[in-house]
Amino acid sequence: MASTEIMTVNMGPQHPSTHGVLRLVVELDGEVIQKITPHIGYLHRGVEKLSEHRTYHQTLPLTDRLDYLAPMSNNLGYVLAVEKLLGIEIPERAQTVRVILTELTRLKSHLVWIACHALDIGAMTVFIYAFREREKVMSLYEKISGARMTSSYFRIGGLSADVYDGFEKDVQEIVDTFPGHFDTYEGLLTKNTIWMQRTIGNGVISAEDAINYGITGPALRGSGVDWDLRRDNPYSGYEKYNFQVPVGKNCDTYDRYKVRLVEMREAVKIIKQALDSLKPGPVLANAPQVCYPPKEEVYNTIEGLIHHFKIASEGFPVPEGEVYQSVENPKGELGYYIVSDGGTKPYRMRIRPPSFVNLGAIEKMAKGAMIADLVAVIGTLDIVLGEIDR
Repeated sequence: MASTEIMTVNMGPQHPSTHGVLRLVVELDGEVIQKITPHIGYLHRGVEKLSEHRTYHQTLPLTDRLDYLAPMSNNLGYVLAVEKLLGIEIPERAQTVRVILTELTRLKSHLVWIACHALDIGAMTVFIYAFREREKVMSLYEKISGARMTSSYFRIGGLSADVYDGFEKDVQEIVDTFPGHFDTYEGLLTKNTIWMQRTIGNGVISAEDAINYGITGPALRGSGVDWDLRRDNPYSGYEKYNFQVPVGKNCDTYDRYKVRLVEMREAVKIIKQALDSLKPGPVLANAPQVCYPPKEEVYNTIEGLIHHFKIASEGFPVPEGEVYQSVENPKGELGYYIVSDGGTKPYRMRIRPPSFVNLGAIEKMAKGAMIADLVAVIGTLDIVLGEIDR
């Protein structure tokens, strides 16, 4: 009678298909996965502890480095949490610009996902096309904030500055041309025999299990759970926008692929609506004890100059209390829990990153699959190690 032996292999932390410095200890019976244990900590940023020694404004750039593919989504969750503690109202124009930019961020993040996911499975053309489109959003990032990735454009109370002349035209060009690019991706992948063989029935996780593991975002909706924070717990005026929340039926990698494709189309729909409703107005709340004065006013008076640098260097006191605020990051629910002791720095900040939580389900999704299918499971989770090792 033939006997089998369990073999333990390391996948990562330096591996082209782990999407970062992730180490997976995989136990195999032949090529069949019996158990997976993720090991993290190779990219530890210490953001939560660092925030205790920085003012609320100074903490903001740290959030860019979490999910560095979706920096403005990270910024948004953080500033909303602090604004909730402060109890300040954000001007409508600032709210609308935030929605436009976070939906562009969703596009940018999903473009990296489809590019890398396709490349992992062997489709190189999609990788080249998706990065070509992502470059357009990156260029807009650079124009509006001066940085292509770590933008730090949002501010507690609104925006760091109003949008540049020509912003609306640039955004309109993106939303006019991107749907045709999505058609191209679908034409290359959706009915591609190899793509279907590698994704259909792969990485299955039921709706019940997905909920129990705390999965959120496209991975949860791919399992048939109709939940999206933008609609079900709206923020930044999302309740005003009309958009569809796609859900899957078969709970596999193929369904999660289709969900993200629809999400990109829906992001374009939201951006169009936001552009149509964008009106002139202030981009900072009427809260001078918190907000930097507009740049054109800073140097008009000595008092304005002193106030500007005082806020920048010393910060501002935040009322004592605690708050939790979450947003629909491209990868799922990104939440900030902040405790204030009444000082100018967070007493404690805890981040709920979607990549970290979603990664916990990898064994459930891949157990019993072939080792080659593990690559597709990692890709379908769309993890970023920067927010896992925060």
